[in-house]
Amino acid sequence: MKHLSRGAFALCAVLALSACGSGSPSGDADGEAAEGDAQTEDGELTEVEVGLIPIVDVASIYLGQQEGIFEDHGLNLTLTLAQGGAAIIPAVSTGDFDFGFSNVTSLLVAADNGLPLQTVAAGPQTTGDSENDFSAILVKPDSGIESVADLEGQRVAVNTLNNISDSMISEGVLEAGGEASNVDFVEVAFPDMLAQLEADNVDAIFAVDPFASIADNEGYDRVFAPFADVVEELGVGTYFASQQLVDEDPELVESFHAAVQESQAYAEENPEAVREVLLEYTTIDESLLSEITIPAFPEEVNMDSLQQVAEISERHGLIGEVPNVDELVWEGAR
Repeated sequence: MKHLSRGAFALCAVLALSACGSGSPSGDADGEAAEGDAQTEDGELTEVEVGLIPIVDVASIYLGQQEGIFEDHGLNLTLTLAQGGAAIIPAVSTGDFDFGFSNVTSLLVAADNGLPLQTVAAGPQTTGDSENDFSAILVKPDSGIESVADLEGQRVAVNTLNNISDSMISEGVLEAGGEASNVDFVEVAFPDMLAQLEADNVDAIFAVDPFASIADNEGYDRVFAPFADVVEELGVGTYFASQQLVDEDPELVESFHAAVQESQAYAEENPEAVREVLLEYTTIDESLLSEITIPAFPEEVNMDSLQQVAEISERHGLIGEVPNVDELVWEGAR
């Protein structure tokens, strides 16, 4: 296995800040679509803009664009990179983006705050392998932290507070018999986490690939896999649209869903293509590709997983009440 330096950890900030394409979204959804695809009446492709985060989770949609899958469904994609779901969710709500990608907890929180959004296609899913998932809690070998139960009373770095990472860790602590409120979560950007751990500013870090694999090679120990160990077959993220778009242009939603579904299947069957396409939209060094754990790419939204995430989110105070998750997912996606 290649040895990756601490400098590579910082270098692998996968936030490639440039947009992959230009053009305006089709957000007004006024055009009539032909049955069976989203092409306009004169046969031209429908312009669609999608807001994404430059991480491995969205590799399938880039592969779908590369393989012509979206064109086959009448769509011409503009894939626009954003800093995170905090920017993508309001942009989809206002119609600046037609579709967006975010983790499921962010969407649950948005719905709890009254934003009318609909999940329209499945995104990445945990591998389910505690020893080799694309997320992990890592600690120093001499930390005395050997399991999730030992995180109680410790400072744990997460990339975003009150979201999917700290809620899954809190649930793990709770299941181990601990008091989740005694975990001191600290917000730290992924590229900065290893330096903070080395400086003893935190006791543990939550990392996703490529950062988790880099920390592995630096000799840090995995003690918990938040995505693999809490919810079986956890659906981590999804693609979503505004309720207005779903209501006003169901043909476009159907075409987008079908194209994402086909792209997910292609990604699932071609993991090496997933690795290669990362070079198209991230700043990951090519030498790191073989180290990255590829998530699963399911074709449908895992409703059981979403229900459990909603219950966990409510239990740890992220949302006020557990919603009817069926109402949050477009019927064609479940």
